[in-house]
Order: sequence, then structure tokens, then C-alpha cells
Amino acid sequence: MKDETHVVKAPGRRQFLKAGAAIVPGLVIGFYLPERRAALALQAIEQPLGFAPNAFLRIGADDSVTVISKHIEVGQGAYTGLATILAEELDAAWPQVRVEPAPADDNLYKNLRFGVQSTCCSDSISNSFEQYRQAGAMARAMLVAAAAQRWHVSGNEVTVEDGVVKHLRSSQQAAFGDLALLAATMPPPARVTLKDPRDFKLIGAAGLPRVDGKAKSNGSALFPIDVSLPDMVIASVEKPLRFGALPRSFDPVAAKSVPGVIEVVRVSEGVAVVARSFPAALRGRKALKIEWDESKCEVRGTSELLREYRTLLDQPGTVARRDGDAAVGLAGAARTLTATYEFPYLAHVPMEPDSAVARLSADRCDIWTYDAAPTALQNTAAHITGLRPEQVQIHSLYGGGSYGGGGGGAGIAVEVARATGGRFPVKLIETREDMMRADEFRPMYLHRLTAGLDKAGNLIAWHHRIVGQSIFAGQPGYVTNGVDFISVAGASNIPYDIPNILVDLHSTTSGIPVSPWRSVGDSHNAFAVETFLDDIAQAAGRDPLEFRRALLPKDPRQKQILEFAIDDHFRDSTFAKFPRDRQVLELAAAKANWGAPLGAGKGRGIAVHYSFKTSVAHVAEVSVGPSGRVKVDRVFCAIDCGVPVNPDIIRAQVEGGVAFGLSSILHERITVKAGAVEQSNFHDYRLLRIDEMPSVEVHIVQSAEPPTGIGEPVVPSVGPAVSNAIFAATGKRLRTLPLDQAL
Repeated sequence: MKDETHVVKAPGRRQFLKAGAAIVPGLVIGFYLPERRAALALQAIEQPLGFAPNAFLRIGADDSVTVISKHIEVGQGAYTGLATILAEELDAAWPQVRVEPAPADDNLYKNLRFGVQSTCCSDSISNSFEQYRQAGAMARAMLVAAAAQRWHVSGNEVTVEDGVVKHLRSSQQAAFGDLALLAATMPPPARVTLKDPRDFKLIGAAGLPRVDGKAKSNGSALFPIDVSLPDMVIASVEKPLRFGALPRSFDPVAAKSVPGVIEVVRVSEGVAVVARSFPAALRGRKALKIEWDESKCEVRGTSELLREYRTLLDQPGTVARRDGDAAVGLAGAARTLTATYEFPYLAHVPMEPDSAVARLSADRCDIWTYDAAPTALQNTAAHITGLRPEQVQIHSLYGGGSYGGGGGGAGIAVEVARATGGRFPVKLIETREDMMRADEFRPMYLHRLTAGLDKAGNLIAWHHRIVGQSIFAGQPGYVTNGVDFISVAGASNIPYDIPNILVDLHSTTSGIPVSPWRSVGDSHNAFAVETFLDDIAQAAGRDPLEFRRALLPKDPRQKQILEFAIDDHFRDSTFAKFPRDRQVLELAAAKANWGAPLGAGKGRGIAVHYSFKTSVAHVAEVSVGPSGRVKVDRVFCAIDCGVPVNPDIIRAQVEGGVAFGLSSILHERITVKAGAVEQSNFHDYRLLRIDEMPSVEVHIVQSAEPPTGIGEPVVPSVGPAVSNAIFAATGKRLRTLPLDQAL
């Protein structure tokens, strides 16, 4: 088993598609542009033609290689990953590679699983791996054909290396830019031969600089809030405190008397103040007088919802998985254990609050944003303005994080531009308080798990009941037989070999808006499953590592699992996850020196989880200070995500995922009172502090399998590993999150 190691010493957007999802079977290449369509696509991104053999690549006469990214960049490294894949097959030199976002176009840039253009589900690399390899190989073949024609030699004698096309026998060579115009006249090959992975030079290479690293370091990277256009105005929206309220009426007089305020208009989310500056817009909001219609408001709060949830925990839910007969297994068990877990609402809290710019004229609308679904936004803007979708141009910019949320605001900016008659470009800016109070949250959940052991301490029965809001309620693609598979992800597909399993679900309804949050259902289900397994191991008198190993089938065909997933992130017909889980579990344990004694007041915990086709195991070490304060000292991570396209980005994602996961389980919580969020900013929605960040050691399993997810699957197993370590150090099992309530 090979792995790559990286140590960080302490202290040192995914956007799920909520509508219109359609699964596209097989691999759809479809990247060759007929001449007219190529011209339109290139015109949309406002760059000179050069050599554009397909929708994903342009080679300029200046020798530049521009990769067109169909996925947006919100910090996850998609630009670098896609550029690496294409440049590998093209045999480009890395310094000549740059990246541009794709224009809105479902036909050319659709997500191959969903059939529409989108960045979500940790699939930017896995979804595009073969597609971008094919694009690079096609361009390489056309450059080779051009060189062969120019030099009057056989194409078989022409080689490409580091951006230079060569004919070794005659010592002739040419840069890509020298061949660009001639290559543009070559017919695209019907078939291309892809590299043997053993010949990769860029894919899997450590130390490859990120394509966005320099711009983000020197401040030249453009985010929506950086956009400045002539005569641009700023809009800020006053939203209701209670979810579901609408403005019945408003008096704009006081707001319009504020110096700098230009206009006050109603929008779908509230009332927008339009001003010459952001401070003026905020002062105008404070002066607004709004009468809210609260007749359709959510009036319940966290405490009322929890009471309803606890009642549902005692009632049978809709079955998500049934193997054997859990009720009979539990009734006949020599010993049973039960545990209840509470998970709060969580905010996304990206680094960058939402911002977007819209410029509207009689026959065109331009939008600057980082929305993860450009064509969906294009259609929304067309509906708002009355324009045709092709008259709406989306300019995709960098985004400052997402985590399942973010990217909003563009539609409201268009609403303001329309309401003000397109007199000026409009920049919408959300405050942190706006984002905190009116976010779409990770749902609140309650879990109850019951397990049965036989006289020998073997786990023979497992019942897992989940209560919480459905993110995708009413959407057939995600809800099957009443079960939202996102709600049970990581629970209905546990890999452990237990003869009797029942997983059931109560999908509740509430006026509190919810949406996917980094790792979605796996974030809470993994915590419940992996901490409860430690409780069972202790009851059986078994080591937690050995207990898990014994439950993981050695033969991937040994146990088949019923899953409601409709897409290949969750359904794995080969069941290859079992050996992957075992491999990362053993690797993380070995690197953490599992079983070695720790000093007094210290504890070690382990957890493993499979999601987004990636297996991840964490081992955490914690220490308890004299005051009883628990500190996470070290975290070891082993990850199998297929071929590691960019090892440095994988490490960065793991390190960030550890911080993200720790923050959520230790501190974060959204509470609601009478239909209004009680938190407003980081003073009362606490995040992980830098002095709490542990040392992180990352081990990447070397693999030749296709790449799988990174951004999300590193999060679920962090929390249970830490919780298990706290239990090992203190003997206290904490099941109500965040944990700092009881630490």
C-alpha cells in the first residue's frame, strides 16, 4: 500500500442542484464545436480565436493554453484540477496554462450526471476526468497532424513534450503557438489514444502551483464584490426577521432622505435600498419603515420543533433500508444498547458573503457572480427581465467559499436592476448578519440508534431512526417511496456486515429554509453511526479498530446494500467501497500508532466513512487540561479518492475539512425562537479558533482508479473520531451537538 504524507503543525461551494436534475447515463463526450457554435462560444468569453479544437481549450498564437472550466472555482481547486487533466494529455508546459470559466451553455458544459451546467456534489474532477483528457488528447493530435503536414513527415514520428512539438530525426520543432493556425485547419480525430497512467507527468505531481494562487496572493483575483462598473449603484435588502414574512407595505420617505440613497424598491426577499455607497444603503435600511405580513410565518422555534421530533422518535418511520428482521434480532439479543443524538441547524458561513452585479439594457442583461448553476441563473434572469435566455450573459468569477450555500444574490440584483429601469448597474451586497439570519441551513436532526449483541458480543441487530427536514422534499429524483436519500446518506448504506438492519426516517416540515451543507446527510449520520459503534465495541469488550475490521466484509460481493440513491455518487454496483474502507482504516490506524499507550488525560479515537465514492478514515488524539478543557492535538487522515490528480489540493481539502468538521461539532449552532434566528454574526455563532487547530497528517492512497470526491467526504468522519477520542480520555459520551455545551 502506497501513501503520500504531509504534516501541518498547529496552529497554523458546493452547490447541490435542487431542481431539474436528470441523470445522464454513460459518458457523454460531445465537446466538439461546429464552426459557428465555436465562434459564438468564443465570442461569449470575449477572447481572440487562435486554435480552439473543442469547447474546453483554446491555444493562442502567443503560445498560451487556455482551459475552459465548466465548473466554477470557489476555492476547492477545480480550475487547477481540470487544467491539470487537460494539460496532461496535451503535453503542455504548466507555465503556459491558464483557466477561464465557461459561458452558460448546457449543451456544451453540462454536468454529465445532471444534464445541466452545475458545480456540486464534489464531482468537478470525477465528472470531467475522461472528458478533459479526451479534449487534451484531441488538441494534441491536431497539433501533431499540423506539424507532420508542415514538415512532410509521418505523424507517428512527431512527439510532444512540455509545450513543444518535435520531429527528432530532422531536429525540427515548433511551439504550440507556431502551429495554432495550421492546427485549426486539421480535421478533429474520430478517436484518440489516452496516456497510460504510468506516463503521467502532471497528474499526481506534487508541488504543481495552483492556477489561481498568484492572483489570490497579489489581490488581482476578481470576486463579485470587486466588480466596479461606471455609474454603478449599491443595493442592500432589508429582510424579515421571521421566515415566511412578506412586506405588506413600506414607507420609503425616511430612507430616501438619507444622503446617497437613490431609490427604494420591493424585491422578492424584502425591500431593497439603492444608494451611491454601501454605508448609505445600510443607513437607508435603518431608516426604512416596513409593515410585515406575518400571516404565513413559521412561529415555532428550536425547542418546539425538538419536542415534535422527540415524539416522532417513538413512532415507526418510512423504511429506508431493511435487511433481515431487526425487531426479532433485538428481541432475541443478549444485550441491547440505545443512544439518542441531537444535531442543530447549521449555517454555511462562507468567507465571502453573497454579492453580485447586474447590468440591464433593453436587449441584454449581464451578470457578474459565482453562481454554481449558470444556465439556471440565466433562465431566472430571463424570466425576471422578459429577455430571452441567450440575451443574458453570465460572467463567472471566483467565489469565496460555498460549502453547499453561497452564490446567491444574482437574481435579486437583476430584480433591482429591472425595478429601477436599468438606469444603472446594480451591485447587491449582503452583510454577514443578512447571511446568518436568512441563510438556508443544514437541517436539525434527531437520531435514535439501538443495537443488539449476542452472548459472544457479536453485533446481530441494528436499528437507526432519523427525524429531520427533507432538503429535496417533493422532488422525485431525490425522494423514492417517501425517503429523501440525502437524509439517510451514510446511514442506509453503512458497509458493516450486520445480519439485521432497519433504517427508517421521519421527514418533517417547517418554514425554516434548508439546503445542502458540506457532506450533506453524511455529516450527521456518520457521527451517529461511528460514535455508536464505539459504544457497542466497549460493551462487547472489543478494541474499536478491531471491532470495525471484523464488521467490514473482506469480499466486496459478500453483502449487497439497498440504497435509494439515483446517482453514482451513492450507488456503487461493484461494492468496491468495502476494501477501500478497510484499507484507509488500517492505514490511518498504522500512521497514528493505534494501540500505543498515551499519557494521562489523553485519548485516541477512530472513525471511517464512505461518501461521494471516497473512503476516508480519521484518527484523532485529544488531551484534557487541568481545568477540564479538551483540546484536539493531532488528527491523522487516510483517504482513497482514486487517482490523486493534485495531491497538494487533496491535502489542502483534508486540512480544511478537518477544521470545518471540528468547528461544526465543537461550536456551531443555529437556534430559532418564534420563527427568527437568534444568531447574527461570529460573536454568537462561534467558529473554530486558530489556537484550537490540531496538527493534521494526511496520507493519500495511491490508486489508478478514476478520481472521486474530495471536498465533502473528508468532513463526516472527523467529528466521530474526535468524539470517540474525548470518550476515551474522559469517559464522557456526548451526543448533543455542539460538544462545547457539555465540555
